[in-house]
Amino acid sequence: MAFLPGLTLARRYHDEVVAPILRRRCPALPYAAGLLDGGSEVLGLDTVRSTDHDWGPRVHLFVPAAEVARVPVLRAALDADLPVEFLGWPTRFVGEDGRLGVSDPAGSRHGVDVAELGGWWRDRLGFDPAAGVTTADWLATPTQRLAEVTGGAVFHDGLGGALTARRTAVSWYPTDVWRHVLASAWTRIAQAEHLPGRCAEVGDELGSRVVTAGLARDLMRLGLLLHRRWPPYDKWLGTVFGRLDGAEPVVVALADALGPGDWARRQTGLVKALETVARWTDDTRLAVPVRARAQPFHSRPFLVLRAERIAAALSAAVTDPALRARPLVGAVDQYVHSVDVLTEAARVRRIAGNV
Repeated sequence: MAFLPGLTLARRYHDEVVAPILRRRCPALPYAAGLLDGGSEVLGLDTVRSTDHDWGPRVHLFVPAAEVARVPVLRAALDADLPVEFLGWPTRFVGEDGRLGVSDPAGSRHGVDVAELGGWWRDRLGFDPAAGVTTADWLATPTQRLAEVTGGAVFHDGLGGALTARRTAVSWYPTDVWRHVLASAWTRIAQAEHLPGRCAEVGDELGSRVVTAGLARDLMRLGLLLHRRWPPYDKWLGTVFGRLDGAEPVVVALADALGPGDWARRQTGLVKALETVARWTDDTRLAVPVRARAQPFHSRPFLVLRAERIAAALSAAVTDPALRARPLVGAVDQYVHSVDVLTEAARVRRIAGNV
């Protein structure tokens, strides 16, 4: 069977199969439909390789709270009426519960998820954007989750635009939260930018490269945030960053910094990347321009940006007193990297609420 991008497959599955079943079985049922979750197809990055698991004909269906009692009936109707295949792809799946699994004609479950709209958002993010999005909500939500729920596509919004409105509500940070997150990112960089040179100076090339890799990751995430793009998780970070307008010089610089060359070449690449992302920060006009350029770290023979200056400028521009009083640690995925934390809304919110 020919490969079809998963988002295109999902849209056709809804339009050609799922929607006709709903019209026939539940003609008066208001619903919304789309695809918005953690699959690579939601980011438009799936390939033939993606089809070996957690990929196939699938759709998210959302019903209003007033119709939640009909969800079991709707699920049963879909289970009975969905075809065995669609465009050559099995519509059933096998494997671990809680995941889509591997497509298999003998599978016991299909890929049409049915949920109450507000409950789905609360389960996914820990809050329902229809009730408003607080500063605490923003700072407790990983950017991968925001990329998921604002990515993908809506195929039908028969709930008065309620699904689309929720996606719009979390499409980007309020300006002060954005400043705070950026300031926190620059703070992380300021805390580490002098370390690769010191590692190299004492002969620890591996350690120098490890620290440089961490700085590269922070710079790539920061670059996406400066371009109003939600940074995805690490598998797709480089791909999405590399597609930004103007990213190519930074990609080349970071490749040099992380390559097999010596410390001099590593420093040249790292400095170019730092200075470029600093210019991007000035270009946002979110704070007084710093025009940061690399300079020696005290009397040591390696260069730093003194990134704390950029963090200070952004922090000073925050107008919300409560946000200005917060420590510059930012959103939860700036200081927590565990997948088992970041993918569980209740768990991640407990941690963020105690920072």
